[in-house]
Amino acid sequence: MSLDLRTLAAELTPVKKKTKLHLEASALIREAEPSPILLEDVEGSRVLANILPDRDTLARRLGVQPEKFLSELGRLLTKGEKATNTGVVYGEVEVPRKDWGKLPFLTYYKGDGGPYLTAGVWIVKDPELGVNACYHRLMMGSPERGTVRVVENRGTDTALKHLGGKAAAAICVSAPIHVLFAAALSPAPDVSELDLAANLSPVKLQRCKTVDLEVPSDCEMVLEGHFTGGRGPEGPFVDITGTMDFVRQQPVFEISRVACRKNPIHYTIVPGMLDHKTLMGIPKELDIYREANKVCHCLDVRITPGGCSWLHAVLRIAKKDAADGRKALEAAFRAHRSLKHCVVVNDDVDISDPAEVEWAIATRFQADTDTLILKDQPASSLDPSARHVEGGKSRSAKLGLDATVKSGDLSLFSKIAE
Repeated sequence: MSLDLRTLAAELTPVKKKTKLHLEASALIREAEPSPILLEDVEGSRVLANILPDRDTLARRLGVQPEKFLSELGRLLTKGEKATNTGVVYGEVEVPRKDWGKLPFLTYYKGDGGPYLTAGVWIVKDPELGVNACYHRLMMGSPERGTVRVVENRGTDTALKHLGGKAAAAICVSAPIHVLFAAALSPAPDVSELDLAANLSPVKLQRCKTVDLEVPSDCEMVLEGHFTGGRGPEGPFVDITGTMDFVRQQPVFEISRVACRKNPIHYTIVPGMLDHKTLMGIPKELDIYREANKVCHCLDVRITPGGCSWLHAVLRIAKKDAADGRKALEAAFRAHRSLKHCVVVNDDVDISDPAEVEWAIATRFQADTDTLILKDQPASSLDPSARHVEGGKSRSAKLGLDATVKSGDLSLFSKIAE
């Protein structure tokens, strides 16, 4: 499968209907899910969506066997490749300032604070830690300016603190799939996500014109600009939980240049839908898998759809020691700080089947001895039930269930009747 979004879009039969940016395009994309869709005329722009609806599709597009997804992916990401600099300035076409208001920023749901850019990969350079590539949602207040949801104590927030709140940034629209995936990872702060992407497929970088940054050359569009140091309201916004995230005071971003390929394709992620869940949730499976394998033999991990593809996880382990189940739970909470509830099961349980996981809880779990409760922990700001503090990390209790066989003959706990 191709990693370039233009090649992928060429394989689709486009929807010719003229579509509005406000609510209508989002509705058509949701109706088409899980099938990919190319809207040919969203108020004059081409919009692509639904390209990564599940784990298996992502695996195939990255050239990884779905049944060995985490182990193969972990091996590939440590190859040590680097993104390469071409020295060329990005952009076949300069978009005039007078046309910036025509860019396809969608309003996805009634109640959204405004039109949003959701799928942009942000490139920011920290003076101490280097280049960071990540996702932020950008709510546009005007064609030239918007507010950016910057999660506290992560890469961009750290860079802004090091730079006094003012920083250059480039937003890559419709980056190739390996860059989209790498930008969703959470490596060590001094590791470049663009170099991680190069382990999956080559990444060639081109120079921006108004900011001192480099962007992947295969992006369909790049928005250059600066965080101004000011703050403004961002939200409301429907997030991965399907609930409305609240309004916050967030950093202001001002655009200085827009450039693109000819007849660009704009990839969008509809909040709370499958592409959002794939790109946000699955990288956390890799984080948990790595951390758990430091303390036990972890075979697989699932961030579950019932847990909003963010708040719940299930681990499958080959248990060798009586304490492996609890160690795996503790590792999962270390690896994914937003994780709220976690279940660990033996290697005979299919963790892609919720009924199998529930069966393991029913037959192998005792609440008084097999429960891990962590009180007042750092938690996800996306959990409506957590305790939220403006400008600070949300707090919540966390629950782990060790649904592994604790002792005795495993055959006594095996399912005979099917």
